Amino acid sequence: MTSSRTFKNILVTGGAGFIGSNFIRVLLNNKEFTGRVINLDKLTYAGNASSLDDVAARFPDRYDFKQGDICDAELVSSLFQSYQIDAVCHLAAESHVDRSIEGPEAFIKTNVNGTFTLLDTARKAWTGQFENKLFHHVSTDEVYGSLGDTGYFFEDTSYDPRSPYSASKASSDHLVMAYFHTYGLPITMTNCSNNYGPYQFPEKLIPVMIENMLLGKALPVYGDGKNIRDWLYVEDHNSAVWTVMQKGRLGETYNIGGENEWENIKLVNTLCEVVATEAGLDVSSLKGLISYVKDRPGHDQRYAINCDKLKSELGWTQSLNFEEGLRKTVRWYLENRAWIENIKSGEYRKWMEKNYSQR
Repeated sequence: MTSSRTFKNILVTGGAGFIGSNFIRVLLNNKEFTGRVINLDKLTYAGNASSLDDVAARFPDRYDFKQGDICDAELVSSLFQSYQIDAVCHLAAESHVDRSIEGPEAFIKTNVNGTFTLLDTARKAWTGQFENKLFHHVSTDEVYGSLGDTGYFFEDTSYDPRSPYSASKASSDHLVMAYFHTYGLPITMTNCSNNYGPYQFPEKLIPVMIENMLLGKALPVYGDGKNIRDWLYVEDHNSAVWTVMQKGRLGETYNIGGENEWENIKLVNTLCEVVATEAGLDVSSLKGLISYVKDRPGHDQRYAINCDKLKSELGWTQSLNFEEGLRKTVRWYLENRAWIENIKSGEYRKWMEKNYSQR
């Protein structure tokens, strides 16, 4: 195992998003980290700087927010210089499969070109002094494609992306590895399964279902609902990312999984039961809202991640089972209605009305 790395100034890209805001909160609440976090986020429809208002208030000398595009090489370079960045946690990405099918260009620009801009800036800024530097790239299990009824994704599983989103992430993964092999840039990479938890933008499955249940709207399930996903609580994901950043071997990929497979339809039914209990609603009425809709193109059948490498090499493990995580997530959405309403506006509202109003 690599000895633990320490960092003074970490650039987190996409830190106003779901995983990013949770990562920054975990990082600054960690007593072992005493450095500074610089959050670079473009604040597209899915970014919400207010998700970190509490962090900004508690850590005014250790947290800085900068609005900007990771494709802006001049801006990124200026941040590296002015903050003396010694580590990057790259989370910024266009990440919704449906959106990538409707408009793939934005996914190529952000996920491929943006990753290139960050990598090349880091290479130039750190030339000759790669020691005690790290570029950590956060990716997804979707780059591996689709599994059958059995088997798992391993770190050496061949890439087989099926959507513009997963293809753009696969491209960025290859770029990261190329910069390690070609330039010696110190990198680590993680590929994770489906995240859920607080602050998730309400276009993903779990928050969409919670919101529609509370509003008495249809619960749209793609195809026959038999698609299987491995679910990972966001705090467990972020603890794994931080573990890899500190101790992971350079040039290595680590898979992060929940080891928690659920058919979509079974998940929705279970979520109905949790929401009914927590919100005092009738469970049969909620389940009656379930509706099957036309399957999305290229819909992968099953994802399942093997994370033995992460566990055996670095000693990480999940902290919550799925039932506990779901209950915590539902409670958070019930207790933070102002946050939900704040982001359900503008571009997001238009997209939701277009895609879900008739479902």
